Amino acid sequence: MRDIKINLFSIKSNVWRVVARLTMIIPVVLLLCVFMLICILLAWSPGKQKPFLDENGRPLVGSISEKIRVNINGVDQGMFIKSKDRTKPVLLFLHGGPSMPEYTFAQLYPTGLEDYFIVCYWDQRGAGLSFNPDAPSESVTAEQIISDTLQVTNYLRKRFGQEKIYLMGHSGGSFYGIQAAARAPELYKAYIGVSQMARQLESEKLAYSYMIEQYAKIGDKKMLQKLEKFPITEMETVPNKYRSLRDVAMHSLGIGTMHNMKSVITGIFWPTWQNREYTLNEKIGLWRGKWSVYSDNLWNEMIATDLTAKVQKLDIPVYFFHGIFDYTVTYSLTRDYFGKLHAPVKGFYTFECSAHSPMFEEPEKMQHIIQEDVLLGANSLADIKQ
Repeated sequence: MRDIKINLFSIKSNVWRVVARLTMIIPVVLLLCVFMLICILLAWSPGKQKPFLDENGRPLVGSISEKIRVNINGVDQGMFIKSKDRTKPVLLFLHGGPSMPEYTFAQLYPTGLEDYFIVCYWDQRGAGLSFNPDAPSESVTAEQIISDTLQVTNYLRKRFGQEKIYLMGHSGGSFYGIQAAARAPELYKAYIGVSQMARQLESEKLAYSYMIEQYAKIGDKKMLQKLEKFPITEMETVPNKYRSLRDVAMHSLGIGTMHNMKSVITGIFWPTWQNREYTLNEKIGLWRGKWSVYSDNLWNEMIATDLTAKVQKLDIPVYFFHGIFDYTVTYSLTRDYFGKLHAPVKGFYTFECSAHSPMFEEPEKMQHIIQEDVLLGANSLADIKQ
């Protein structure tokens, strides 16, 4: 009996020694892992622009590839300017989100826009390269971003010596873009709305009903329970706490950012950290901007605004590109808006294999439309036209 007690004591002593050693080792291992992760992120983040190269691996003559900061309405704001030919017309691209720069995705999913335009990927006030943690929350509003859009437009017009440029707004960027185009049509050759917003509160309600129906059909009770905590169809706003759940639910059904993108983490979050043209500090700023009060405020403005009542006419050609699977900005509502919008030339284009990002999902189709319709001021390829 005494031997058994001694053995038990010995076992306990050994266990405690192992626990003590693990207690010392685990923090060291965690620190090493954190250190290695930081080293990897730094290696991925030189922050230098990748030039366009010719067939001999040399910088392409006449091309432009730069990352700059420009004072826009008193605030330094960042942008990437890319083109294989600096004599091409200028295109200002307005990213969505809100506060979610899309230059990373343009590198991962090449659109080919740089073949036809000098493309300016501007990181809007409060987002990405333009994030400023010290800026007061009230300084980043939809009205301010519309004003910034017009000033960025004038900067590009002056720099490249072009009287008019093209304007493309994607998702949240279309919210500002169509208002800027309506306000100063003399600055633009045409407006291109990709996943064009219309009545976003109604869009959210239609998306919610669709998701409830689909998750009930496949028997996903866990997701249904989560969604039912936010009865969006009965609300006059969309709570910020619902947004992350909404993104996960949409991507799982193929109605989010891209039809074939099933995860926000692997599809959006992780790729931004691998982009080599942002520095590590700029990447941190990108996500701070996305999760900031600025983003929340802009989202609330978008939800509260009915663009179909606010912008009913444009005095320039208008083109809408929309994915048939899109419920982030519901396809049917944008199509209805297009039918009511007055413009000298209109074209609505359905992308049959896309959700919310047709320019990244079906770039060849978009390029064909750019060549045959947009650059010619025509609408021969459109599903619906005027």
